[in-house]
Amino acid sequence: MRLRFTGTIWYWRGPAPFHFVSVPAAEAAMIAEVATVVTYGWGMIPASVTIGRTTVTTSLWPKDGGYVVPVKKALQDAEGLGVDDEVELTLDIDA
Repeated sequence: MRLRFTGTIWYWRGPAPFHFVSVPAAEAAMIAEVATVVTYGWGMIPASVTIGRTTVTTSLWPKDGGYVVPVKKALQDAEGLGVDDEVELTLDIDA
């Protein structure tokens, strides 16, 4: 499954800080349809994310009935990204 969408990078200051992009509702619903087949537990969905010319592997996190995409430090550094940047991203999920 390949999904493309635009979102804004936001910061979560939990026990371990992370940067995320929220998956829009329509795309989250498509992911939910295959979640039981692809999850490795706790609702985590393995995926690769591409922003600009950089692709990294990650896992989507379930949050508030949808999903969020972690924007890893390597991706932030490679593409010069930060909080509040609007990005176009591609998610690839093996379903």
